[in-house]
Amino acid sequence: MSAVIELTGVTREYGRPPTTALDGVSLRVDHGEMVAVVGPSGSGKSTLLNVLGTLDRPTSGTVAVDGVDVATQSDAQLSALRAHRIGFVFQQFHLSDGVCATDNVADGLLYTGTPIRERRRRATEALHRVGLGHRLTHRPNQLSGGERQRVAIARAVVHRPPLLLADEPTGNLDSRAGEGIVALLHELHAEGTSIVVITHDVELARRLPRRVTIRDGRVADDSARASETATVSVGRPDLGAGS
Repeated sequence: MSAVIELTGVTREYGRPPTTALDGVSLRVDHGEMVAVVGPSGSGKSTLLNVLGTLDRPTSGTVAVDGVDVATQSDAQLSALRAHRIGFVFQQFHLSDGVCATDNVADGLLYTGTPIRERRRRATEALHRVGLGHRLTHRPNQLSGGERQRVAIARAVVHRPPLLLADEPTGNLDSRAGEGIVALLHELHAEGTSIVVITHDVELARRLPRRVTIRDGRVADDSARASETATVSVGRPDLGAGS
């Protein structure tokens, strides 16, 4: 299976003297995977999200999106890559208060060159996809927190990106609304979207198929590596028997 995104030996430093936010991170996410990146505050999760989403360039190491080395791309090329290949969902919904749900979602296609009528058609389709077909003309202040997050998710997936990055997507929601968002993410994953969820919520992380733990800017644990090791151990013959 091919990688939708792959980091190799990535470091990210800030300031002088430099503070290291990421320290030699290698991480591969294949097409169709659903991954939780979990860690405490200050562990490097937000920096990792920015690097995964090409919002920030690494100090060293390589980042490849669908095999394209980010270092070879101009800022304009990276903007185009994000517009077509990556969707973002944040803890803060970042919706425009003065416009309806349909136009908020249509804004997700603003930088793709799609005509306005087509943008609104696809936005309507995306809102139906997330269960908000009955809220098309509602403005954010007329929606619940869970509904606003669904609008934000619809905006992130309106261009059907292969990769969705979600930063604390349930952080501002009550438990019931949060459950609905987790269920929606699983539905999108079942439809073929690769999803990376950045969270400090260990319980949420446990409900995702793969969990990567970040600590002090490094990958401290990866359940995929653990399962690979277990598979190799089970399949390995007992060379000590009869020797």
